[in-house]
Amino acid sequence: MSFIETIKQRARSDVKTIVLPESEDDRTILAAAKVLAEKTAQPIIIGTEEEVMGSAARLGADLTGVQILDHTKSAEIDNYAALLAEIRAKKGMTFDMAKSLLSDKLTFGIMMVKSGDADGLVSGACHTSADMLRPALQIIKTAPERKIASIAFMFELPDKTIGEDGIILCADCALMQDPTPEELAEIGAESAASFEALIGKKAKVAFLCHSTKGSANHPFVDKVVEAVKIAKEKYPDVLLDGELQLDAAIIPEIGASKAPGSPVAGHANVLIFPNLEAGNIGYKLIQRIGKAEAYSFLQGLAAPVNDLSRGCSVDELAGVIVITAVQAQQMTASK
Repeated sequence: MSFIETIKQRARSDVKTIVLPESEDDRTILAAAKVLAEKTAQPIIIGTEEEVMGSAARLGADLTGVQILDHTKSAEIDNYAALLAEIRAKKGMTFDMAKSLLSDKLTFGIMMVKSGDADGLVSGACHTSADMLRPALQIIKTAPERKIASIAFMFELPDKTIGEDGIILCADCALMQDPTPEELAEIGAESAASFEALIGKKAKVAFLCHSTKGSANHPFVDKVVEAVKIAKEKYPDVLLDGELQLDAAIIPEIGASKAPGSPVAGHANVLIFPNLEAGNIGYKLIQRIGKAEAYSFLQGLAAPVNDLSRGCSVDELAGVIVITAVQAQQMTASK
């Protein structure tokens, strides 16, 4: 069974409400119809009845059972404005300023999650990552045990010899521009936790670099070496190693040759990129040239709010909705 089919089974066991604020995007309508048909989530589409159902009719999408919310007429808007003003009070936000911000569908949807009126949110099909993540980080904030958030991609590759039967997790691919060694170590630990929670197998984390075990000398290498040292000390239960070149991380014979004795080399299923430039280029190579199914999600937040690539397909969007639902299940269970 594929990764996403396994996640769908888990999502059906305790259906969660997921907010979709981008009702103007056809992919949102089609993905909502898909998760409704598969009974993997209960979508809440923010928009007018006329707008949403008009799009559904044009697209031939069955939205029977969907919840449509016109945020401009919501009875909760004053409560949300009061809470938002409280959250951002140190930044000088007033009730009136907060209420004005809630005219934005994305901000309104994030406040639904913050208030417990929805279990999670998925956006980004027609918002930049910066526009989507800014209110998420300001309102939801990071989980108590985390200092930073990062964006991971779960890939399912046609080549089942790579990673965990073709499944690998890569981070950070869309948020942290140039993480410090301490931040890189935390991204590694958070990525390991995400992999194990979603896949149910032990994470094997490789911190990637253009060097393997001292084969090159450069400040870029030093940063990764320091991150690995910090991660091993701070997260002793995480199976990790570095610095490793990509081939040494995922190809057994190369790992054995370049990093003999490594507990990870050649068998990594979690890949940590040294910076955003490498991460963004790397994930798109895996997705487009490697023909991998790709599902992005945000790690480290106190509630599940997930960003999409603006180039996502309907199936990828629906997959992220399902992942968000499973994240919500896990967060509920851990409380």
